[in-house]
Amino acid sequence: MNDHRIRRILRNLRIERDNAALYTRLAELASEPQLARAYRRIAEGEQQSASFWQAQLRDLGVEAPASRPRLRVKVLGTLAKWFGAGFVMPTVVRLEHADHIETPVDRARHREHFVAVDDRGSLVYRQRGASGNTLRASVLGANDGLVSNASLVMGMAGAASDNDVVLLAGLAGLIAGACSMALGEWLSVESSREFYQAQITARAERLAVAPEEGERSIANIYRAKGLESVKADQLAEHLTDNLATALDTLVREDLGVDPADLGGSAWSAAISSFCFFALGAIFPVAPYLFVGGEVALFTSMGATFVGLCLIAIGTSLFTGRSLVFSIARQLLITAAAAAITFSIGYLLGTAVTG
Repeated sequence: MNDHRIRRILRNLRIERDNAALYTRLAELASEPQLARAYRRIAEGEQQSASFWQAQLRDLGVEAPASRPRLRVKVLGTLAKWFGAGFVMPTVVRLEHADHIETPVDRARHREHFVAVDDRGSLVYRQRGASGNTLRASVLGANDGLVSNASLVMGMAGAASDNDVVLLAGLAGLIAGACSMALGEWLSVESSREFYQAQITARAERLAVAPEEGERSIANIYRAKGLESVKADQLAEHLTDNLATALDTLVREDLGVDPADLGGSAWSAAISSFCFFALGAIFPVAPYLFVGGEVALFTSMGATFVGLCLIAIGTSLFTGRSLVFSIARQLLITAAAAAITFSIGYLLGTAVTG
């Protein structure tokens, strides 16, 4: 029984230390002083939780191990340095929910550190936005490119095609898939932007005709967030003094989007999807640029495995699963897809050539 408890405490301690190290790093990188203070307060809370678990270990006569942040903490810190703290925050929040940790610090209170009043008097969540989900979309795009092109290359190789045919098929698959992903992402984001714009226009028209309805909607929103009824009414009355502010608040809180970007640029999403799909798709086909025959086939398998490991590292960042589990799952899925297409290609090749 004690062994199980010790393992549980050690796991909790490791998670709290990782979170403390990550939020400390985000505080160092934050561009806004207010956000930096918020990150530091969260880091202090996580460190308090870590101290709590260390004390639990001492009571059991166990010495706490040295603090060594895991790989995902280092990777997220590096990404935050390159692209900004907002880029990784959705992943950080997702990991906190995935950890399912028992902690003396209420993590639900973390979001309170990111609520502020903007220059128009509107309450906003500073970390809200689509930018942080770019990490997840990028990893999934690269994964799609690698799995689909590895399957295509294996299918062509199974059909006993010569080196040039496999190479051309792989490059064609890369270009066609990347273009398809880019077009699909552009249509998706652009349609979303058009939908949100139509919703904003409808709300603006209702506010102009019946501002009292907008005031009631805003008051209900903040009541649902836990604000006292009287304070919610006062805040709603203050916000609707200016119709532009009232509209901004309704859009942010009701639709959950920033009216300044409406979910991001369709062109940026398309270019990103094209690049990351192509990046994943190049791994299985690249060896055929330099070698041929069975050497190219086995080299392609090796390159695909390397790509799978890199994608698994990215996947583990936002799933919270261990790196070994992520690599094994990626390998199993890709191996199954490649085996199926290789077998079908072999059968078709045999049937066609006799």
